[in-house]
This record gives sequence, structure tokens and C-alpha cells, in this order.
Amino acid sequence: MEASAPQYKLILGSSSTARKKILGDMGYEFTTMSADIDEKAIRKEKPEDLVMALAEAKADAIISKFRKIENLEKDVNPTILVAADTVVVYEGAVREKPSSEAEARQFMKDYANGHAATVSSVLVTNLATGTRRGEWDKVEIYFHDLPDEVIDKLIEEGTVLYAAGGLIIEHPLVLPYIKEVVGSTDSVMGLPKGLTERLIKEVL
Repeated sequence: MEASAPQYKLILGSSSTARKKILGDMGYEFTTMSADIDEKAIRKEKPEDLVMALAEAKADAIISKFRKIENLEKDVNPTILVAADTVVVYEGAVREKPSSEAEARQFMKDYANGHAATVSSVLVTNLATGTRRGEWDKVEIYFHDLPDEVIDKLIEEGTVLYAAGGLIIEHPLVLPYIKEVVGSTDSVMGLPKGLTERLIKEVL
């Protein structure tokens, strides 16, 4: 007898490599769709409100795209959409992806011997019933000094230019300079496992 497959389809509403890896590590089979939204057009004062609003905008964009290509009525099993967003907060200010190499460098210099936080949202929608559950998760990250040559290497390599706040804690070059992470690493990478698991169960 084979293990019971989940009676639903799962879509990850993100093209993030880290989020795909986390969801895969959790044992889920899923397809991915990404939202084409103008993230800069969405502004909220509090980072918690911002990441929730961004996840909602992404989910809505993906759902309308999905409805165009799939006739949901025919499908017996529900489709579950997981949307997420992450921002970095430094001294109360929200940081998104760096707009230039100079900004990425400044971001990383700021973190040296200091700390930053990530606020990640997860929003799960059951497309068959319309049920939607979302929450955010916050993690504090404390750094040792980040040497200039490490910052140079990171910028040269380029991955940090696509990360919120120019922050990648799981990077082999960055790891030795992490003093402490208060919270879960998967949350910093963009998808808190425990929260995602719980929200999926709640919408089924």
C-alpha cells in the first residue's frame, strides 16, 4: 500500500530558489507560479503590515492568472496556494532588495557588529473554498564584524543584490560572522516551515 498522497495540489507563488528548497525539504510536491506585481507600489508603515500586503497582492495576481489557465470546477481536489514575502528591518527602517552595488555594500557595513531583523509573511489560500490564512514571523540576527574583503566577494558574486536588505545568512562567506540568530533560519530565507505547515492544515 502506498503512502497516502495529499488530496490537493500545491502551488508555491514564488520564484525564489530558497523558498523552493525549503518547501521541497518539507516533503511537499508543488508547482511554482510567480506574480508580476509592482512591489514598490505597495507601501505600509509597519514591516509586518507591508509583508502581509505584499503576500496578498502576490496571491491575488497569481489567482487571477491561474483562473485564466485552469478551470477549477473540473478539479475534485482543491488547489492550495502559498504566497510569501520577506523584508529586512534595520533600526526601524524597512529594507528591500538593494538598488545598487553601493547600497548593498552600505547595508552590509551597517550590519557589521550590529543586528538586523527579518519579517516574513506566509499567506495560504484554498482556491476551491476561498479560505485564506496568513501570519508573519520575525527573526533577529546578530553579527560580528564583516570584513571589507568578504563584502567585496559577496558583491562580486552578486547573490546579495537580489536578497532583501542584501542579507543572506546561510551563505558560506557570511556564516562565520553570524553571532546569533533568534528564530528560525528558514524564516530568514523566506519561508518559516512551522508556520507554513500550520497554515496549510488550517485552510484544508
